Order: sequence, then structure tokens, then C-alpha cells
Amino acid sequence: MTAQRIALDEYLGQAFNRIPVAMIVVNKAGDIIRLNELAETTFGYPGDELIGQKVEVLIPARYRHRHPGYRGGFLSEPSARPMGLGRDLSGLRKDGSEFPVEIGINPVETGEGPMILSVILDLSERKQSEKRIQDALQQKDLLLKEVHHRVKNNLQVIHSLLDLQALKISDTDMVDLLRDSQNRIRSMSLIHQTLYQSQNFAQVDFQRFLGELLPRLTESYGARSRQVRIDIRSTDVKLPINEAIPCGLIVNELVSNALKHGFPNDQSGTVLVEIRQDAEQAVELSISDDGQGIPPDLNLARSDSLGLQLVHLLTRQLHGQLEVQRSHPTRFTLTFRMGEKS
Repeated sequence: MTAQRIALDEYLGQAFNRIPVAMIVVNKAGDIIRLNELAETTFGYPGDELIGQKVEVLIPARYRHRHPGYRGGFLSEPSARPMGLGRDLSGLRKDGSEFPVEIGINPVETGEGPMILSVILDLSERKQSEKRIQDALQQKDLLLKEVHHRVKNNLQVIHSLLDLQALKISDTDMVDLLRDSQNRIRSMSLIHQTLYQSQNFAQVDFQRFLGELLPRLTESYGARSRQVRIDIRSTDVKLPINEAIPCGLIVNELVSNALKHGFPNDQSGTVLVEIRQDAEQAVELSISDDGQGIPPDLNLARSDSLGLQLVHLLTRQLHGQLEVQRSHPTRFTLTFRMGEKS
């Protein structure tokens, strides 16, 4: 044993015990020839108690029967590599407790024949840190889910209060204003509902949101919208909530305007809502209709309509550009780049 240790010392040098990782040297029969102090501490063995024992004593019993075969395979094609690549490895302490490890194995040629130098990293602290991070992320997800749920519920309460208020008002213009406010609130509520039902709280599935919003919007205008069909053309667009809410409100305002003003006298027609996103995160949102069009004398930039004022305000908020085609068809096209909203 002394001759073997001297031979190994020539290979390993004098820094063997000072290296800050656990190291164990095993011969081709699987006997432990040498280990450093950190290996003794890691596995809970004092002094030289492990010297001469089979390395399998450091492996959980359920894995031991396979280990000699793995060792033989390594010695037949010796090269430095990680042990058990792709598998979770466990070490066994003297007290019987198991702990996660990562092991690198290296061939060692000595005067006593080929040996294996194993470098062992105790992953216990890393695994615990990963678990703490995972638990924290899970708690964050639960908190965000609850926040979106509560915001949605609170907006629905406001919607219901406005509904009750509308029942007490006989002025049709005032009722229309309340209905418009309800629709804006519903739009924001649906975005929070979409996030609440999603697995990704950072992105709103905008196609799903449109599928929820637009049928309810047509219902709110009753007979005025029965002859109008709403089509949705959407690619797989996911928007951050800070951009989804302005886009949702813009869709709400422009579709509402089309339903209220674009098809007088029970005229039939179609409103088309399109949204697409390119590889460079540029988004194009278009709302068009084949109704009667926008009068040429109407100054859209200085309109008294609260809805159009909101559209221009939200466009600036998104740092976007709004283009308008007044007829054949009437089309509002908003373009903006995600991430540029301040």
C-alpha cells in the first residue's frame, strides 16, 4: 500500500489534499487506494477507514450490482468524462444517508497499473437552492394567478354596478355612455381572465382574448349588430399585459364604433379584426369593415368622440403608428414594436 501511495503521489503531486473537491483513487478491482480529506468529510468516514474497501461501499445498495460493469467498460475505453451522463447520481454516507452527486472520472496510469481518479461534487446545496428557487417561482405564479383573479373579479363588480345604474336611467344617450364604459371594463377584465387561465402570466394569448371579447361586444349592441358578422384573423400572437390591455381597448373602441355607426338602417356587413406579429417583434393590428365609411369632413385627430380620443392616446402609449383608410373598406391599422412601450 505504501508503494502504491508513493507512486500516486508522484502523479498527483502534493496538492491532493488541498484541492477543494472530493477525490478518490480506485484500482481496476474497485479497491479504494487513496482519497483526500474532503472526500472523507463528504462521505463521513474518519482517517484511512476507506482505504482498501470496495468503492461500492459509497454507492446506494440498489445501484451497486451495476457498478463493476460500468467500471470495466470505462477501463476498456479509458478517457476523461462525466460518470453516468444523463442520469441522477447519488452517494452514500457512512450514516446511511444519500445525497446527490456529480462525478468526473479520469484514467490514471501508474507503476501499479491503470487506476481511476474520481472527482466528486456534492450537489446537496445546489439541489436545495434549486428547490428554494422552484418553490419561490411556484409561490410567485400562485400570487400572480390570485392577483389576476382578484382584478378580474373587481372589474366585473364595477361592470355590474354600471349595469344596475343603467336600469335607473331613461336617457338613451346616457345609457349608451354607460354601455361603452362597461365594454371597456369588460375588455380589461377579459385580459386578466385570459392570464388567470393561462400557464404563462407574462404573455396574453391575444387570439383567445379576441374570441372571448368580440361575441360579447356584439351582444351588448343587440339589434344594432344582428346583421353584422365579425371575423378574426390572427396568427399565434402573445402580448405582454402592458401591451395587451391598450390593444384590447383599441379593438373594443374601433369595433364598437363600427357597430354603432358603420351599418345604419339594419345594413348587413362584416367587421374584420386582424393581428399579426413578425420575427422582429413588430405587431400589426387592423380593424376594418365594409360599412358606409367615415365622412370626409370628419377630423379624426380632433374628434369629440371619447372612443377615438382613446385610440389616439393608446397608440401614443404604445409608441405606435395609426393609419386610417376612410372607406372601401374602412380600416384602422396600428403598428408598433413590442417592448418599446414606456
